[in-house]
Amino acid sequence: MLNPAVCGFHPDPSVVRVGDDYYLACSSFEYFPGIPLFHSTDAEHWTPIGHVVTRPGQIAVEHVPTGGGVWAPTIRHHDGLFWITVTDAMGRGALIFTAERAEGPWSDGLAMQGAPGIDHDIAWDADGACYVTFSGLNLEGEDIGRHLGIQQVRMDTTTGLALEEPRSLWSGTGLKFPEAPHLYEIDGAWYLMIAEGGTERGHSISIARGDSPTGPFEGCPANPVYSHRSTNHPVQNAGHGDLVRTDTGWVVILLGTRPGGMTQAFAPMGRETFATTLSWVDGWPVVDRFELTADRPPVTVRTTFDAGVDLGLEWLSVRDADRPWATLDARPGWLRLHAADADAGAVAMDAERPRFLGRRQQHVTSRCAALVDTGTTGVGGLSVRYDEAHHYDIEVGGGVVLARVRLDQVDQTWAVPAPDGPVELWITTEPPVAAGLGLAGMTCDVVRLGYGTGDDAVEVAAMDGRYLTSDTTASFTGRVTGMYAAAGDVAFEHFTYEGHHG
Repeated sequence: MLNPAVCGFHPDPSVVRVGDDYYLACSSFEYFPGIPLFHSTDAEHWTPIGHVVTRPGQIAVEHVPTGGGVWAPTIRHHDGLFWITVTDAMGRGALIFTAERAEGPWSDGLAMQGAPGIDHDIAWDADGACYVTFSGLNLEGEDIGRHLGIQQVRMDTTTGLALEEPRSLWSGTGLKFPEAPHLYEIDGAWYLMIAEGGTERGHSISIARGDSPTGPFEGCPANPVYSHRSTNHPVQNAGHGDLVRTDTGWVVILLGTRPGGMTQAFAPMGRETFATTLSWVDGWPVVDRFELTADRPPVTVRTTFDAGVDLGLEWLSVRDADRPWATLDARPGWLRLHAADADAGAVAMDAERPRFLGRRQQHVTSRCAALVDTGTTGVGGLSVRYDEAHHYDIEVGGGVVLARVRLDQVDQTWAVPAPDGPVELWITTEPPVAAGLGLAGMTCDVVRLGYGTGDDAVEVAAMDGRYLTSDTTASFTGRVTGMYAAAGDVAFEHFTYEGHHG
């Protein structure tokens, strides 16, 4: 299998087969558009085809806290429709979306009542009864944070009302935080697959079997059936899986991280999507250990900004489903971002909803660059972001090029005189060059911030990359790098992303 299956921050993958086609959905948290969707004809090579959440109101993303928003979609196909169940955490709650085509348009989202928790799965029995199975984490009220294990209700999908009180199902082997349940009928038996051990280094996949979608379920004697915990595998945090049957066998789609550093401690891209195969022995899955795909070719994507042409599917904003501050029509061949008035004098990328358009970092070694014109009053540039409290920026305006490292209460800047006219700004990430067992080899990468091209390139600052990782920030996303406006109008003539896996 090709691994990663989907590079960069694409966690909590779910997969469904419809005819000869396969469809994949992932979490997106506070970013918009939400719930990215991919298509494949072989369950191995995935092409982006759109998003479920594409317009205001489908989720309440505008003010969700960091780490909130879209959690753990399940994608299925039933009765001629595509279905997505998902948690809009600290927003609208548990939702059901439907569409006739995976490309959309998708419905506004039906709120489920009586299924309190996260990671909602949806399945139907032969009589058409709908079962929603979920991880019983309480997200509100006096019992916030209390976990009731794996829960299930029968659901009326026309009203969103549970038809019964939640029942408790098999919740794993006793490891922490049972989550990500998926329910399947396979060859006459019902299987309940979950993740347990936490979505960190102890992450794992466990499975149970029963005669009914409601149980009782018997756990597999070999549980957990998959984990990379306590190994030196280059992918860690492996878990949160979903199953799909192909013409040649079964495939497990799951999440994992690629942590760097001598102790495999820091994962810049956060949780990504991986895939592996499995076989069935005595009615239980035996999952094959996957490896990273070697010698994958480098990637170069150059985005130009032509009027009347939509930005590509990779471009994200933060908590902002309606972005009139970004236009391709104000200046032919340029993208113009208009800063919020309240941003004047503030750190622009600290804002809850920054004037920012970015794309996921998908490679260990990467470079992004953009030609930036701030005119006489604008200020803006490039940022590599984990959240509003953790980002590295390179910006131009007011006659200076400024590099900033923002790490919670720490705000460090470096400034040099700016050249005249539009300025090419860039951000690179590269593994550390370290010999022996010194401290230099502990980090995952070095992030460099600068301007200019060729022999005229100037590095303004270089920073340890470990502080922009899921392991340090404790955010559930990954690095997103892009363009922002801090004051006035800022124009971008192009944006180039280059990536190498090694």
